[in-house]
Amino acid sequence: MPDSVRVRFAPSPTGDPHVGNIRSALFNWLFARKSKGVFILRIEDTDRERETEGSVDNIMQSLKWLGIDWDEGPGTEGEYGPYVQSERVTLYKEASKLLIESDHAYYCYCSSDRLNVLRESQRKQNRPTGYDGRCRNLSLEEKKQAENSNITPVIRFKVPLVDKTYVTDVIRGKVTWENRLIDDFIILKSDGYPTYHLASVVDDNHMKISHVLRADEWLPSTPKHILLYDAFGWDPPQFAHLPLILGTDRSKLSKRHGSVSLMQFKEDGYLPEAMLNFLVLLGWSLDDKTTKMELKTIIDSFSLDRIGVSPSVFDMDKLSWLNGVYIRELSADSLAEKASSLLEEKLSAEVNHPLDWAYVVKVCALVQDRARTIQEIPDLTRFFFEQDINYSPILIWSGMGDKEVKKIISDTDDLNQIPLPKDRQEVIAWLESVKETLSHTEDWTHDSLEQILRNLVQDLSTTNRRLFGALRVVITGRTAAPPLFSTIEIMGKKMVIDRLKNGIILLSTSSN
Repeated sequence: MPDSVRVRFAPSPTGDPHVGNIRSALFNWLFARKSKGVFILRIEDTDRERETEGSVDNIMQSLKWLGIDWDEGPGTEGEYGPYVQSERVTLYKEASKLLIESDHAYYCYCSSDRLNVLRESQRKQNRPTGYDGRCRNLSLEEKKQAENSNITPVIRFKVPLVDKTYVTDVIRGKVTWENRLIDDFIILKSDGYPTYHLASVVDDNHMKISHVLRADEWLPSTPKHILLYDAFGWDPPQFAHLPLILGTDRSKLSKRHGSVSLMQFKEDGYLPEAMLNFLVLLGWSLDDKTTKMELKTIIDSFSLDRIGVSPSVFDMDKLSWLNGVYIRELSADSLAEKASSLLEEKLSAEVNHPLDWAYVVKVCALVQDRARTIQEIPDLTRFFFEQDINYSPILIWSGMGDKEVKKIISDTDDLNQIPLPKDRQEVIAWLESVKETLSHTEDWTHDSLEQILRNLVQDLSTTNRRLFGALRVVITGRTAAPPLFSTIEIMGKKMVIDRLKNGIILLSTSSN
């Protein structure tokens, strides 16, 4: 074993990397950075049938998005490369030959038809499925006959028939398996490519990996790997199997729980800093209370003994909340920069493009406390940009806090069929008064606007809640929006006056 920490993330390019994959990469990377060790990216592409185009690029882009850099790997070659397994096939063939020569492996000529019949028979008898060892002890004559057949053999590892194999897992402690329950597994396929078991062990030894941190689902493979290390006469690395990630229903996390692809979270408007913070909490903790952590704190504090055994729950609500916390810490310019391309894309064609940068910065700053993802910003700010806002006039009374109207709204699907309250003319008069007053306002600043509108509340003998609630709906088309006076200030006089005029017309001409 090397004196320094050397760890690896070894994904298979069989699809988009999901949060479970990247959580494993993150823990390896944090352990390497805390230990001043080496983090290696290795692409395990020996399953040629399942490989998908673009997967390698997606893996690397996912890591880069989170800020996970690798010391050795594709594009960062080191002395133990190449770091793509399909370029290392000769090593695996040589290793298989060594195991054959030392009587730790053998050629298997069983056809796929025979193996299918075997598995079906085992299932019918309620027995564990697995290879029955038919080719393990072939006579010389049987071997000769098999070699003359048209079957290209695989190479199987000869698992000891007695004793037990164990591993002292860093997280789970000692785990033991009975050898008799492990079948003779394939190490080299008929196409000349290794299986995961052989390639992983050969590469980990060759690359001097000190610790293997991987998902809990790989724990059943560990005895096979220990047996391979023993057969080669190599010292195994330390193993640490990370806890499962579950959905909120406590079942294994999958697509039915929502997005699990890391890059989809990027598309959905999550920040890499928030995503990294959230992922590290899926199995590790700083203490019993801290949720938000700076990267430096995470690296300085990271240790394997703080990784738990129990499964972790992937809570989307918690992720969105945490992402909102990170959004609120951005500068207004930074938030606008992240949101600007989305705004250009999502806003209607009637809006003048490109958008005015200074205006975008002000608008984004105003909704910063309300956004949980960058993806939400176009909808939160749409009324600042688009001229036409559509809303049912009954929402004005909902905005004013009319409990009876709110109840009616909650019980109907068609707001336009709800009769307007009898004080419609009074509300129209309020809006006319506000329009007239603001039309003559020169000091269009937050404090001035607030004082003017609060004075109008007194003049109109109403309440802040009712007048401001009505104005909010008329100006934004929504009952919930950013602070009213700031909204009016940023929108500017022309847009606000136009919205007031349209609101008056809507109330005056509404037939219900």
